Order: sequence, then structure tokens, then C-alpha cells
Amino acid sequence: MSFFKRLRESIASKTEAVTSKFKEGLAKTRSVLTDRVAELFTRRKKIDDAFFEELEEILIGADVGVNTVMELIENLRAEVKKRKIEDPSELQPILSEKLMDLLRGSGEDASLKMDPDGITVILFVGVNGVGKTTTIGKLAWRFKQQGKSVLLAAGDTFRAGAIEQLEVWGQRAGVDVIRQEAGSDPAAVMFDAVREAKKRGVDVLLCDTAGRLQNKVNLMEELAKIHRVIQREIPGAPHETLLVLDAATGQNALQQAKLFGEKSGVTGLVLTKLDGTAKGGIVIAIRHEMALPVKFVGLGEKMDDLQEFDPEQFVHALFAGLAGNGENEGE
Repeated sequence: MSFFKRLRESIASKTEAVTSKFKEGLAKTRSVLTDRVAELFTRRKKIDDAFFEELEEILIGADVGVNTVMELIENLRAEVKKRKIEDPSELQPILSEKLMDLLRGSGEDASLKMDPDGITVILFVGVNGVGKTTTIGKLAWRFKQQGKSVLLAAGDTFRAGAIEQLEVWGQRAGVDVIRQEAGSDPAAVMFDAVREAKKRGVDVLLCDTAGRLQNKVNLMEELAKIHRVIQREIPGAPHETLLVLDAATGQNALQQAKLFGEKSGVTGLVLTKLDGTAKGGIVIAIRHEMALPVKFVGLGEKMDDLQEFDPEQFVHALFAGLAGNGENEGE
């Protein structure tokens, strides 16, 4: 077998595995969204106001978000008029196409910004309980699998057990954690971590932060201070500030995204616990309303269940098995 054939087969195998993970992770959302859409498109024999009203209700029920749904329905109405579509089944691939457009946004690069010549610093923000520490542990493991050296910074010094939780994930991933005592100044932890990262010459430094929204002003000031400390030690860092959101909280996740917003320097989003919720439509709402790229999604409990977000994989998995979605099962 030629090298190029083996390479093609390896890529195909990995793509199939990722597609499978997306399909499994979106099973609950598919049951409340896709199954109902399929039933609607089969039962209704014509595209009229009643059809659009029911489609609107289904999409909102899957937490796609009112503003996003209204815009989507308006776009679909325009396509129906332009293409003179009468049969609902002809609208199915157009719905998939429009959802993909919403998820792609303005087409910015959703891959992580890495420093090819020095230490890449990634800061994680988000309220408590969203899976921030778990995400850091899984990403550390992912980088290790890629042959990169990784260090973790335990910057959440306020929540009881946060430092120990990060150390457990550090042990699982096989990476060290830089920490201080509970109640320490998070910026001081970051200073120590950056200095240690430089000393060891590591490739990636992943930084945890506290997630207290009770006093938003203090939190934002704390994040600004952390940014200043990191930037002073490594110009251009942090290279990414990722906001971690729990997809299972639906519209609440969208509100959190707006609360943090760009004021905290957020460059991308991570949506966790997609496998445990039927509210996967929130990914579409957040992506569309926040104008921030979704970098990763959590599709399960295993180490490799944190996946890079791919709009096509997402929509393909969401509408897997829906007739007329442009999928050729024979390929």
C-alpha cells in the first residue's frame, strides 16, 4: 500500500471517528430537534404560515434562541419565495445550509492561536460548575498526545477544592500544576506559573481562573490584573482567553456569554456537556449572537471527548439520518 493511500485511509478513519463522536454527543438534542423537524416535514404537505410557526416553535424548544430563530425563519421564507419551493422536503437541505452559515459566522479561523516560537498561554474563564477544570485537564491531555510539553496554573484560589481538582486532572494528563495556598492572589499564581513555564521551556501554559459572578466588578478587575501580569512576562499573551459554558443550561449559557463578553478579553468559546442535554441548539444561538468562534465542544466524559468544533460536523451529526439533508449514505 502506498504512503498516500495509507495517509488518506488514516484521515478518513479519524474523520469517521469524529463524526461518530458528534453523532453520539448530540443524540439527546437530535431526539427533540431533528426527530420533530423530520415529522413536521413529512406531515405537512405545503409550506405556509402554519408550517413556519410550527418550525419556529420546534427550534425555540431546542434552545436555538428567539432572535436567531426569527432571523433563520425569515431567511427560509425568502429562499422559499426566491426558489418557488412548495414541497417541505425540498426545504430540508436549505435548513441545514442556513444553520451551517449561522455557525460559521463571518468565517474567522476557529482554530487555537498558538505561538510557534515560544510559550502559548491559554486563559480559561467562566462561572463555577461549567466544567472549566475538566476542560483544562482534557486539553492538557490533548496537547500531550500531540507531543507538546504542558504546565497548568491553579488560578482559582477562592473556590474550595478547586486547586486539588486541577491537580487531579494534572495527574491524569501527566502534567504539573503550579499552585499557591487557597486564598492567594490569583495574579501572583500566574506570575509564578509564567516564570516556571519560561524556566522549563514548556510549549503550553493553561491557566485556570475563579468564576465568581456575584461581584462582577471584582471579577473583571481580577481578570484584567491577570492579563497584565501575563502580558508583562510574555508579550502578546495570553494568546487565547476561552469562556467555558455549560450547554445544559441553555439560555442561561447565552446570558453568561453576554455577561463576560469581550470586556474580559474573551477570544473564543468552549461549550461543555453537550452529550447530557437536549439543548444543543444553544450552540447555534451563542455562536450567532456573540460573534465569537466556538473553539471546542464537550461530547462526553472521556479524555478524548473534547473535540474541536466543526460547523459541518455539528449540522451533519444533528441531522444524521434525516432524508434530504444532502447526505449520501452510500459514499
